[in-house]
Amino acid sequence: MQPNQPSHPIAALMLAAGYSRRFGADKRRLVLADGRSLLAASLALPCSMLEDVWLVLRPDEALTELELPQGVHIVQNPATAQGMGHSLAAGAERLLAESRADAVAIFLADMPSIRRHSLEALMACAAPDRIVLPSHQGKRGHPVLFGRRFWAQLAELSGDTGARPVIQRNPDAVQILELDDPGLLLDVDTAEDWQRL
Repeated sequence: MQPNQPSHPIAALMLAAGYSRRFGADKRRLVLADGRSLLAASLALPCSMLEDVWLVLRPDEALTELELPQGVHIVQNPATAQGMGHSLAAGAERLLAESRADAVAIFLADMPSIRRHSLEALMACAAPDRIVLPSHQGKRGHPVLFGRRFWAQLAELSGDTGARPVIQRNPDAVQILELDDPGLLLDVDTAEDWQRL
């Protein structure tokens, strides 16, 4: 078990099956100043802190073309091409079947700037019956942690709205954690976002 990890294990599920239509190119392969791809940089934090890391990729992806860390579990499902909800559902199905974790942190593949202390704080609040939402200056961000009790609901998602329906259905389980970390909000959807990063 990694240091700072609570006694109940937490998994990471990173969504990387999008087609970057707003960006106009495969942004996952963009190269940062340190030589890493955007995907590799986004994976670095969960891979450094969690042992159970899952990555949802496009159904037609050639894995040899992506430089992926050792030990990452790959999820490829034909439905993931239909939107983020389908990606979440495919990942949650695999987690239910194969992971023994009590909670899962949902990451996006275009958010490389989340700070370690933020993930530590979110993990400290995680529980099987809790949804933990990070916030920065009143705006909700990622990663969102879902206790195992909600994984079956995640596995029923579809469309492109992400996990919002599960959060709305379970307001009493939601804990919002205000953190001093702009990286919780900083994703790369456009060329302007990339320049800012």
